[in-house]
Amino acid sequence: MSTELPPVAPEVLAEAVENLTARLRKKLDDATAGCADTAVREADGSVTFRFGEDALVTLRPGPAGTVTEAGQATCTCLLAPRCLHRAAALGAAPLADAAPPEPEPAVTAGTEQATAAGAAESAEASASAEAGSAERAGPAGPAEPVPALTAAQLGAAAALWHAAAEALAAGVTAGGAVVQAELLRAAHTARLAGLPRAEAAALRVVRGLRAARERRTAHRLGDLTGSFRELLHTAGVLASGAADPALTGTSRRAYAAGGSLQVHGLCREPVLSATGYGGVVTHLLAPDGSRYSISDVRPGGLARARGAGRASVALGGATLDHAGLARGGLRIVGATVSAEGRLGAGRGVKATPLPGAPWTDGPAAPLFARPAAEAVAALLADPADAADTETTLIGCDVVVVGPAGDHLLVREARPHGPLLRLLPAHPHPELPHTENLRRIAAYPGLRLRVLGRPDLDRAATLRPVAVGPVPGEPYTLRLPEEWLGRADLGYERLQGEHFPPPDTAAPATGPGPGPEPASDAPDPLADSPLWRVRRLLETGVAGGRRAVAEAARGTAPLAAYGPLRRAGLTGAADLAAALAAEADRRPRDAFGRLADPSPDGYAWAWLAAATHLAGAERSLVAASWTATPSGATSAAP
Repeated sequence: MSTELPPVAPEVLAEAVENLTARLRKKLDDATAGCADTAVREADGSVTFRFGEDALVTLRPGPAGTVTEAGQATCTCLLAPRCLHRAAALGAAPLADAAPPEPEPAVTAGTEQATAAGAAESAEASASAEAGSAERAGPAGPAEPVPALTAAQLGAAAALWHAAAEALAAGVTAGGAVVQAELLRAAHTARLAGLPRAEAAALRVVRGLRAARERRTAHRLGDLTGSFRELLHTAGVLASGAADPALTGTSRRAYAAGGSLQVHGLCREPVLSATGYGGVVTHLLAPDGSRYSISDVRPGGLARARGAGRASVALGGATLDHAGLARGGLRIVGATVSAEGRLGAGRGVKATPLPGAPWTDGPAAPLFARPAAEAVAALLADPADAADTETTLIGCDVVVVGPAGDHLLVREARPHGPLLRLLPAHPHPELPHTENLRRIAAYPGLRLRVLGRPDLDRAATLRPVAVGPVPGEPYTLRLPEEWLGRADLGYERLQGEHFPPPDTAAPATGPGPGPEPASDAPDPLADSPLWRVRRLLETGVAGGRRAVAEAARGTAPLAAYGPLRRAGLTGAADLAAALAAEADRRPRDAFGRLADPSPDGYAWAWLAAATHLAGAERSLVAASWTATPSGATSAAP
């Protein structure tokens, strides 16, 4: 019988593994496998694991439901607490978000306690859902000098780099509990040194390694490759002494005084993270175009994500719920605003509801007047705003072409508009995103007004959050008046009555040439030979350094990198060849011992190839949003 296990703090698991002898560490992976299936939840809330007749491990989580101290995990065997049973039970439990730093004495009117460094990681895991804010109103203040990294931060970054390099060289096949524990210990040291972003990146890598080794259905090797790239980049740059606030991160979200604001609702969307958090975020827009959001995210998972759509808005005594705010507005006095545009509920904040307005009126109208290609190009123009790039919503009018594989193919409703792919913003089957897109796909030629988040890892892909009718078009959605011209795809289900009758469809479904078959949709990422570099990097993540070294032997490199050079991608070819050569470089002394056992050279070569690939693919994605007069997209990076 499988029992839900309490989350375990990373430092508790790391300490338990470190206390094992070398002989016991070799047995840890086998002892952990299947351990969760034997867990039993007791009446007092503890969870027990039986190992033979004389060993009983008990996990007693604290009030928050998490094992945060070593004393909360006990074993009855003679070797406890340095026993294999205790470490295996802790390793079978999910990783908890890191504990917050010591609380400060008070929170001023302009500051609110943010989630912990690790809890921020869980929010970051759902950052694509919580999204949104780019520019702030008013001129930016003078830049403050960036403080230099402390000796503790430099040491923590160097230790994290070394642990990440060892994990990359091992790969998924050899990245068992011991390798993961080294990463967790380095991540804990990074948190204590004040490097929350590095810690969050390390936790994502550990969770990805666990998912890969357990062969979970939600695991994607590409996601784990991206997590390794971010971890190595963050740790490597910090270890070199670069004091960039964007790389160190913050474990507290500062809220500054925003004065008086008037904001109008755009839409709401559910938030569902991989670490058990759920809730809602409502996106708002000011008359000057500044973007804001109000989120309500707490532990609770899917149930809370579904129910929070009608939860009350905890802001200045406002009497609206999130459903009303998404179609209404607020006049706020004494507002507090974070750098990301989140509105805080500090003391002294007062809010008064405002009547709602459709997308065609007010500040939302300019969102749909700008071509989607221009909006995406503006997002990609400043690499420093990576967080905003991944979360900002853009709007466009589209014409439905039809379903194509796992996505819905549409064409932007403007002369020679590009073909776009619509994917569910949240693919969970219990949320209505997928079902709504499936219904829309049944109406080719339907004109839609879409508000969504561009997926910058795919060619011309948009993840819609809300849709509405196109003004003046007969063959478009017919939504109830109380919806004010938009439907939140994460909370409202489109029915047959919301679609027009078939006899109102126009014979031509788009400006210029009609929509081509879905199979003819151009995909510069799929057509580019860059997939060879991506496969090599993912091979290294899955099989480790040894698997990459195999690619350097024989004539395989010539066959693999020739197409890259013929396509003009000589930089990618050179970096891939250098990675394969470095993986196979294992110098030995006269006694057959490794002369240079450090994985640093291999990690740097892998990171260089991964960074170049990410930039090249991002260029291809940007090009896919721009169509030529013939309707084909450019495939050159």
